[in-house]
Amino acid sequence: MRQPATPSATSAIALGVGAQPTLPKQVGGALGEAGSKDALARLTAAVSELKALAIAPMLQAAINALNGGDHLAGGDWAIKVLEKDERNGFAWYLLAMSRERAGDFGSSITCYESALALLPNHAEVANDLGRLAYRMGMLDQAEKLFRHFLAAKPGHHEGANNLACAIRDLGRFDEAVAVLKPVVMAKPDMPMLWNTMGTIVTEQGDAATGQLFFEEALRLDPEFPKARYNLGNTRLVQGDPAGALVECERAMLGKMTPDEFQMMRLSRSTILLGLGRIGEGWDEYEARLDDQFADVTHFMVDRPRWAPGDEIKGRSLLVLGEQGLGDEVLFANVLPDVVEALGPQGRLTLAVERRMVPLFQRSFPQATVGAHATYKAAGRTARLAPFVEDQQTIDLWSPLGSLLREFRRSAQAFPPHARFLVADPARVAHWRKVLAKAPAGKKVGLLWKSMIKDGARHRYFSAFEQWAGVLATPGVTFVNLQYGDCTAEIAQARSQFGVDIWTPPGIDLKQDLDDVAALSCALDLVVGFSNTNLNLAAACGAPTWLITNPGSWPRLGSDRYHWYPQARVFAPATIGDWEPVMNDIAASLQTFAGAEH
Repeated sequence: MRQPATPSATSAIALGVGAQPTLPKQVGGALGEAGSKDALARLTAAVSELKALAIAPMLQAAINALNGGDHLAGGDWAIKVLEKDERNGFAWYLLAMSRERAGDFGSSITCYESALALLPNHAEVANDLGRLAYRMGMLDQAEKLFRHFLAAKPGHHEGANNLACAIRDLGRFDEAVAVLKPVVMAKPDMPMLWNTMGTIVTEQGDAATGQLFFEEALRLDPEFPKARYNLGNTRLVQGDPAGALVECERAMLGKMTPDEFQMMRLSRSTILLGLGRIGEGWDEYEARLDDQFADVTHFMVDRPRWAPGDEIKGRSLLVLGEQGLGDEVLFANVLPDVVEALGPQGRLTLAVERRMVPLFQRSFPQATVGAHATYKAAGRTARLAPFVEDQQTIDLWSPLGSLLREFRRSAQAFPPHARFLVADPARVAHWRKVLAKAPAGKKVGLLWKSMIKDGARHRYFSAFEQWAGVLATPGVTFVNLQYGDCTAEIAQARSQFGVDIWTPPGIDLKQDLDDVAALSCALDLVVGFSNTNLNLAAACGAPTWLITNPGSWPRLGSDRYHWYPQARVFAPATIGDWEPVMNDIAASLQTFAGAEH
């Protein structure tokens, strides 16, 4: 169950991940909370039956403390019981609740596991442990624990809801519906069940039906924040960002856990950005760094953190890349301004993903560039810059994205430069020679998918079949820039569309990112969705056609992509409506291919 603390050169989220500007995530998580009133009431009843009279009052004191909101005192009383009887399952259970409320998820999981081993017939422990595992993204373990709970309590609405959530997030949508539907029919007055059903169908791409389910949840409970927030997301998908903001802000007034509030705050930031309220959006984007945010990354730097307005001229600044690989590229748009603000006497230290160190060092020769390292332990992510041997040489530090609060507060603050990263000129020349030996025609790089496999990701990419019209363009040789296993799509293009997508020799499109940048700059055009390699191409100034989504926050409320001024944007009116977009790309590409004739 427990995950070991393992270091890696890159975080799991950064491996092969591009900056795909997704819409805010639907919320339909596991029911229940650490030390809920119902759970504590059940424990009170169980404790009253204990024969160990010396221990029972201490257990009751722990329960009373948790009921009163004092998780520290509750934990202290549980420890006192364990000092007398280390095999007391109720004490381990209470200590687990206390540590979870304190945000110490690693210790909490250990305590829940001990409680489950000692109280195998107390099914609620399995449900609580599953809920915590779910919260920490350990979906396979959560599914097993929820099934354990349901085996003891068949048809239980909370268990069914929680199991459906785990299965949904594993991408098994039909199975999630099958688990939840009979419970919804048996208990149609429970708003959470309607909300969870709404998240499942919305993740499948049916926002209109999802909206109906969220509206039913709100009819049953008008102050239900999760359903209110999800309703806002469906408005965003259907082209109403202003309506989405209203619903999100109303949802944030409701009662919820601190991590849910920070998640909604983060979503609000991206809605603001999508509305063109850029400065406000970046300010709210700081929610990603709040300790209460479940997916927070802790930066292990023991120096003062930079804040907007801090003078950096002539000082030493450490900047750490964050989020996914594509985000590191996207946010690097701000670095030329940072270098200028530091001045000739200032010192910039950049910590970026290992594969991008050569590219960033070439692009910012005055900086010291090294690889950041990321550790994942007990559901928490920590990032550091191990190549910085003496942190006392650093005056200030900042996550890369936070610098946008000062240097990119409006669309006008984005410079018109066609590039801010510099591909290797020698490798660009090499690839031009190689491409000259490829089949005749304009050389167009192609990217059609992301390697992220979460349940919602498929909504943001067209099916490969919809590329047929684009691939039929005469006078074009399509060059594969897509990392990952593309065997099936390349074979499909050949057998169904009669098109050979040319794969460049001697390059690993996932690992050789510096060379990917050079290859992209040697092409006539790069076309595709916003994954890592497309961001690299655009950041290095390659002619780029970017396929994006409605409500995509990096567009900053415009029909342009201010990060990459040379990029042309193609987007559907509503999410998933790819046919008109692909037809437009096909027509535009035909014009592009014939431009030299």
